[in-house]
Amino acid sequence: MSEAILESQPKNDAKSAAMERAGNIAQGSNAGVADFRKLVADRRAYFLSGVTRSAEWRENQLRDLHAMMEDHAEDFYAALWSDLRRNRIEADLIDVKYMTSEIDHVLSHLRRWMKPVPISAPYQLAPSHAEVRFDPLGVGLIIGTWNYPLMLTLSPLVAAIAAGNCAVIKPSEVSPASGEAIARFLPEYLDRKAFSVVLGAVPETTALLEQQWDHIFFTGGTAVAKIVMAAAAKNLTPVVLELGGKNPTIVHSSANLKVAARRIAFGRWINTGQTCTAPDYILVFKDVAPEFLKQLKETLIEFYGGDPQNSPDLGRIVSTHHFDRLVKLLESGTIFHGGQHDRNERFIAPTVLTNVSPDSPAMQEEIFGPILPVLEVDSVQEVIQFVNARPSALGLYLFSEDSSVTEQILSSTSSGDADVNDCTLQPTIHDLPFGGVGNSGMGKYHGEWGFRAYSNARGVLSHSTKIDIGGLRYPPYDHNRILREIVMPS
Repeated sequence: MSEAILESQPKNDAKSAAMERAGNIAQGSNAGVADFRKLVADRRAYFLSGVTRSAEWRENQLRDLHAMMEDHAEDFYAALWSDLRRNRIEADLIDVKYMTSEIDHVLSHLRRWMKPVPISAPYQLAPSHAEVRFDPLGVGLIIGTWNYPLMLTLSPLVAAIAAGNCAVIKPSEVSPASGEAIARFLPEYLDRKAFSVVLGAVPETTALLEQQWDHIFFTGGTAVAKIVMAAAAKNLTPVVLELGGKNPTIVHSSANLKVAARRIAFGRWINTGQTCTAPDYILVFKDVAPEFLKQLKETLIEFYGGDPQNSPDLGRIVSTHHFDRLVKLLESGTIFHGGQHDRNERFIAPTVLTNVSPDSPAMQEEIFGPILPVLEVDSVQEVIQFVNARPSALGLYLFSEDSSVTEQILSSTSSGDADVNDCTLQPTIHDLPFGGVGNSGMGKYHGEWGFRAYSNARGVLSHSTKIDIGGLRYPPYDHNRILREIVMPS
C-alpha cells in the first residue's frame, strides 16, 4: 500500500476506508490527484458551513487532541523508539507532555485571542469604531517532518484548530511508525469532516501540493521548502516554512565553561543531534578553548558513559542514507572525542571535531547529527563577521557573563531566535514566537503567534449613518475647505 487517506472517523471504519481509497489511488497518478481534489473540496465545504468558527468547536477539538496524546502515550513512545530509538524520558517530555502542555496553554487563552481588537478611528469618521477581527483562513496543508514526528506535525495542527481551520496532515514517510500512529489514532478523536491524514512519500506530497490550499505549513529542509513555496505561489497561498540552518554557538571568555559545556551537550546531542534548533558549531574564544573542550569531553562521558553505543539515553540516526552522509563529515577535522560508528545499528558516537576549516564539508551544510565542530576565534568582531558571512540561522546561542558582549552580538547579527547562556530550549516557551528568518524559514508560530499565523487579521470599520457631511467628502469638492478642515487618511 503506497499511501492512504484517513478521514477522521470511527476506528473500525477507518481501515476499510483507507484500504478502499488506497486502492483507487494506486490505479494511477490522475486518480490520486482527483481523489485529493475531492478531499480538499470536502474539507472546504465543511469549513464554509461555519461549524469550525465557534469557540466551542475549537475547544472540543483541542480537548480531544489532548485526550489522544494521553490515551495513546504508550503507542507514541513505541513509535518514536522504532523510528529514532528515542528514550522514553525524551519522548515523554518533548513529544507527549509538550503537546498536552501546549494544548492547555491554548485552551486557557483562546477566547481572549479570538476577541476583536479595537482600533482608534480618526475623528473625521466620527461616529465610528474600528477593530481587527481574526478570521480563520480555511483549509490548510500541514507537511510534517521526521526528527520530531509528533511535535512538529501536531503542533501546527493545534494552531490550525485554535484559529478555526480545517486541515490535511501529511506526516513524514522517513519516520513511518510515528506517521502510522498519527494516521491510526487521530481519526478516533477529531472531527471527521474537518481533518484528514495522508500517508505516502514524494508522489503523494507532490500531488497534495498541486491542490489549492488556504495555507501551507512545511517543516523540513531548504531545498524542499523552495519546492513548497513555488507550488504555493501558483495560487498565492500563504506559507509558514520552518527550516533549520547552521546555528552558531558562541562561548565567550567570560562564560561559565562548565555550565556552557553541559547545556551545549544537552542541546547538541538530544535526539542524537537530529534537532533543527541544536547548536551546529561552536565559536569559542581561544583563551578558554582548552578548558571548554576539557569540560565538554568530561560532560559527554558523564552523560553517555565510556561506551555510548550501549547508553540507553542515546538514540540512532534515522536512516542509513543520513548515517552515510554523517560519517563522511567526520573527515572535516580532528576527532577530539568520539568518532565511533556502526552502520548496522545506525550508531554514531557523540563526536567533537577540532582543527575544522570554515571551508570543510561540516561547515557547508546543516549537520543534523551527533557531530559538533569547534572553531576558535579571537574577538567579538570576528564572531560577528563570521556569523554575518553566512545565511541566517534558526537559532543563535551565546554563552557569556558580560552583558555588553551579549548586547553587541545580538544587536549585530540575525537569527530566527536566540538563547543567552542556554540553547535549543526557546521553542518550549509557548508565548515566544518560533520560526526562522531568511534561509532558515519564514513565519512564526506557537501560542498566540500560531493562532495569528492561521488567521486573517481582518480590519473592519463600522461607520454610523447618523452624520454624513457631504461638503467634505462628496463632489463637487471645495478644495480650499478640504485642505483647511480635513486631512483624509492615506
